[in-house]
Amino acid sequence: MTGTEAPPAAPMQAGGGAGAPAHRHLGLALAVIGATQLMVVLDASIVNVALPSIQRALHFSAADLIWVVNGYTLAFGGLLLFGGRTGDLFGRRRMFLVGVLVFTAASFAGGLATSEVWLVVARIVQGVGGAVTAPTALALIADTFPEGRPRNQAMGVYAALSGAGAAIGVLLGGAITSGLGWRWVLFVNVPIGLLVVLATPFVLAETRTRAGRLDLPGAVTSTLGMTALVYGLIHAATSSWTDRWTLAALVAGGALLAAFVALEARSRHALMPLHIFRNRNRSVTYGVILAVGTAIFSMFYFGTLFMQDVLRFGPLTAGLAYLPPSVTIIVVAGVVSRLVARAGTKVFLASGCAIAAAGLFWLSRAHAGSTYTGGLLGPLLLTALGMGLCFVPLTLSAIAGVPREEQGIASALLNAGQQLGGTLGLAVLGAIAVVITDHRIASALRSAGIPVSAAHALGSGTAGAVPP
Repeated sequence: MTGTEAPPAAPMQAGGGAGAPAHRHLGLALAVIGATQLMVVLDASIVNVALPSIQRALHFSAADLIWVVNGYTLAFGGLLLFGGRTGDLFGRRRMFLVGVLVFTAASFAGGLATSEVWLVVARIVQGVGGAVTAPTALALIADTFPEGRPRNQAMGVYAALSGAGAAIGVLLGGAITSGLGWRWVLFVNVPIGLLVVLATPFVLAETRTRAGRLDLPGAVTSTLGMTALVYGLIHAATSSWTDRWTLAALVAGGALLAAFVALEARSRHALMPLHIFRNRNRSVTYGVILAVGTAIFSMFYFGTLFMQDVLRFGPLTAGLAYLPPSVTIIVVAGVVSRLVARAGTKVFLASGCAIAAAGLFWLSRAHAGSTYTGGLLGPLLLTALGMGLCFVPLTLSAIAGVPREEQGIASALLNAGQQLGGTLGLAVLGAIAVVITDHRIASALRSAGIPVSAAHALGSGTAGAVPP
């Protein structure tokens, strides 16, 4: 990536293009955008700590439980491009409000769930609302904040909340589940969403709409393709890779995604204009965020299960365990936002990826005999340091040099990469974890004739290390 890439100044349009929005409310505007982004991002992980409680209350099977997470992330990631385009066409503030309202209503409905299907459907609708909200939020930063230090600092806050959102979600999930019960991990979004809806008209100006139409065939093929692909990966974990339904889902997913690319190459109103990938720096950015999403979502999902099911932490203790890495990501991202204009994005991104990879490798050495301070805290902090170094340059590079009329799509691609990376990564690693855990139990039965400890088997599957 180039050393000092930063997003170009965007003309400020208000009320359909009449004048520029006032800047006296920049602090409040950032508070509204930041609170919304945090709410949307942390909802992919806030339920993680509550999963054992949800499983017991609604009688989820182990295989179906992952859909409480994947139902949200799949809808979110699969429809982000569609959501970003709606903001470009119909006005970003307008669609921002629509997304927040849908998200808030679905959160309330999910908190009232009395069955597996009810909760998963509510989580899917939450994902739809988030898919409209997240890309319009990032594009509104480019619309609202002038180029230079104000925009870089706003991007730093956005990136810090995006990066730390998963960790903060686990922390809040633990506190809320222990104190109020699992339903409140969903109910908590309702007052936040309503406050955002009330404040937005006063602190954010509307952007100009433009001519065009939505690419419905692209939205349908991309979303169905991702759904089939993830279903096939999850089904493989509960049956086999050669099962006919596994193979059918994987083949269908690949065919639908190939059709999506073919449609986008010919469409005049493409949901994902392929020319946006001609910039090498931007293409690398999207590839990196895909890998980062895989790493961070999988780390928090399996880390939470490892702490509760293997180390026997309670929900609140498991949540508090993520406080140090959360603070680390926020602090490091804030520092990077002040230095990136001078040092450039490349040095932070390269060093951040290397440090995060080292932290994840170290974390994989955890086993059933590990302690939090001796086996988890060090690698969690190292991984958080790497993530904090990555998020600001990734956010800046994703929309650098993008024409104003395509900033919604560029923003959506950044969010889509993180969410789809998390969804696919969680599906693949979930399948691997189940296979390793089952293999560990079967091997112990064959060799000794007695069952292996459940904690040891789960530790092998979730952390990837064989306990001593």
